[in-house]
Amino acid sequence: MNSIRLTELAHGGGCGCKLAPAVLQELLANKAPGMPFAQLLVGNESSDDAAVWQVDERTCVIATTDFFMPVVDDPYDFGRIAAANALSDVYAMGGKPIMALAILGMPLGKLDPESVRAILAGGESICAEAGIPIAGGHSIDSAEPIYGLAAIGLCTPAEVRRNTGARVGDALILTKGIGVGIYSAAFKKQALAKDAYDEMIASTTLLNRIGHELAQDADVHAITDVTGFGLLGHGMEMARGSSVRLRIVEADVPCLSQAKALIQAGYATGASARNWTSYGDGVALPDALPPWRRDLLTDPQTSGGLLVACDGRQAGRILATIKAAGYPLASIIGSVVEGAPGIHVA
Repeated sequence: MNSIRLTELAHGGGCGCKLAPAVLQELLANKAPGMPFAQLLVGNESSDDAAVWQVDERTCVIATTDFFMPVVDDPYDFGRIAAANALSDVYAMGGKPIMALAILGMPLGKLDPESVRAILAGGESICAEAGIPIAGGHSIDSAEPIYGLAAIGLCTPAEVRRNTGARVGDALILTKGIGVGIYSAAFKKQALAKDAYDEMIASTTLLNRIGHELAQDADVHAITDVTGFGLLGHGMEMARGSSVRLRIVEADVPCLSQAKALIQAGYATGASARNWTSYGDGVALPDALPPWRRDLLTDPQTSGGLLVACDGRQAGRILATIKAAGYPLASIIGSVVEGAPGIHVA
């Protein structure tokens, strides 16, 4: 059993396992309206990152769950990535995590107990870094290995940041480089160099805790994390939710160091094409943009960065704050403009 690669046990990996945006919209299209709850500030009406329940005038509870199949073979790294990805939803809403519950599905008889313990230990290490306990969880025997968290966080009502608050005149900041899906595709084919693997692990295990700090800044208007739908997909959710148009300068989008070379060599995930099929009709691309550059913008990210819409006049100050907090690839990648909800890539 020790010779089995974790990624061989799963048909997909990381946030590339997510249902395509179009499929998810179809599944939820005829959902019956729920009961009105005044305390529910954020539900599932706007494709936001987590649910938010206002307890009183000073406290909101943020709740989310996220889990997926292995994106790497090392069990400890898999646990770390999955935990960081799950906690990201709390940070993206402006919150601070307070505890988590583990979600575990393992193919009994195919994976040794030491590997499962290493997955759990990896998740615990990230939660310890975030300053929270894993207080329990649930496990099942499943056909493919699955791990993630149900995470709970807190914030004040004023700190809640949705993906619907972007305003015309805002600047767009991305806190991490893209290309995780490309790296994972190369990894599955054993074509990812050791330094690139280390770069991927460093990016995917970097907590998005800066989201809680940004939410305390009134000049930050909207935040979402970039995961399985790619930069364009999660940008589209922000554009439609805010009824604005995003202008993204493709040359300014930060990438992992080998992402462009690998995608031109043919390493891309199937999710990238599914993503484009789901929302490409809302994106205007330059006529001369090579297909591989489009695929990079739709590349599914696992534990990706935050997409931040902030007052354009304060963008330099906010970017400096993000970089100083430990996000070296953070960049201003565009702006929010008037126009039909969607994205224009320049």
